[in-house]
Amino acid sequence: MLKWLNFPEWLPENASTFGEGVDNLFVLIYWITAIVFIAVMAVLIGFMIKYRFKEGRKADYIEGSTTLEITWTAVTTVIVFGLAMLSLPQWNRLKIPSQFPSSPDDVLVQVSGKQFNWDMTYPGPDGKLGTDDDLTLENQLHVPVNKVVHVKLTSEDVIHSFFLPNMRVKQDALPGRTIDVWFDATKVGKYEIPCAELCGFGHSGMLGYLNVHTDDAYAKWVEEAWK
Repeated sequence: MLKWLNFPEWLPENASTFGEGVDNLFVLIYWITAIVFIAVMAVLIGFMIKYRFKEGRKADYIEGSTTLEITWTAVTTVIVFGLAMLSLPQWNRLKIPSQFPSSPDDVLVQVSGKQFNWDMTYPGPDGKLGTDDDLTLENQLHVPVNKVVHVKLTSEDVIHSFFLPNMRVKQDALPGRTIDVWFDATKVGKYEIPCAELCGFGHSGMLGYLNVHTDDAYAKWVEEAWK
């Protein structure tokens, strides 16, 4: 869908299962906005030329047009409703599963924002968060490729925003609340995790990294991490 309109050089590399759908919606909204902008500018310039100052010309009072207002409102409503319908399958796909983990291969991790770092907490061999065998790392998130990763997102102080540009994920982290987020990385690599919400004087330096491993490399990391 709309692949011929896509501009991959404008966006970070997509490394997520639902990234293409997000990008397609982005490109569609971009072109709708661009066309409306060009049309408005063309009308504005045309009116500036047609109604420019001339000696002896008096200003005319123009009544509002009810028909034009209804048409403009109706067209805008149709566009917004159409975008909502197109995005509905994407939103349904992004819903958090009611049961997690839904597969033994799923990964669970708690991400907590604080000024000015990300704390990544993994459940230990018991598979439960909040127990003595948990492992907490700072600014380092390790996951296997092609596996569903369930993130329990929270904040220790102020509002932060957990942003994975390559996964097309961005979600505010709120103090006193846990929010579920998920993604499925499709490409091995190292990706940035910036904070996308101004959270204080050190906001610009709040940067973590997502490390996507092959299955073997991830298993080796798990073995070494819990030695």
